[in-house]
Amino acid sequence: MNCFCGSNVAFSQCCEPIISGTKPATTAEQLMRARYSAYVQKDVNFLEKSLAPESRADFNREETKKWASSANWKELKILNTKKGQPEDKRGTVEFIATYEVNGELIDHHEVSEFKKTPSGQWFFVDGDGHTHKHGEGHHDHHHASVETVRRESPKIGRNDPCSCGSGKKYKKCCGA
Repeated sequence: MNCFCGSNVAFSQCCEPIISGTKPATTAEQLMRARYSAYVQKDVNFLEKSLAPESRADFNREETKKWASSANWKELKILNTKKGQPEDKRGTVEFIATYEVNGELIDHHEVSEFKKTPSGQWFFVDGDGHTHKHGEGHHDHHHASVETVRRESPKIGRNDPCSCGSGKKYKKCCGA
């Protein structure tokens, strides 16, 4: 079976060894892909474990599991990576994760920050993301469309878990 992350490599050779802990991610992108696959598999343990220790305080296991379970994960597109290679200590991955909720396709567009410990382990630190309906903003007016969606008044409170599924409070995530 090909990996959920869209690499065209078998899951057992791609994200599974990273998620199971038998092989560390060697790049920020590899960890990003493994985290996407973990969302598909509703593997909350890996999602928590791959968070940088300083980012775990806001992690909400129940909300993350609920969100991962309510979404029908469709596709991961890596748009851009900066650094995040085996020799780097930091890395940024920009991606779009497309999922379906209640029959509606949603694009979650995020720029994620990763860091590597001195021991060589990559962690997800934080992400700046927003969601919009699939197909919106994928043409010339990309940023205008995204900004419009972003400024809509949130239907969730500032202290509620963020709707993007990071497990963080809204005010510390998409509401920041």
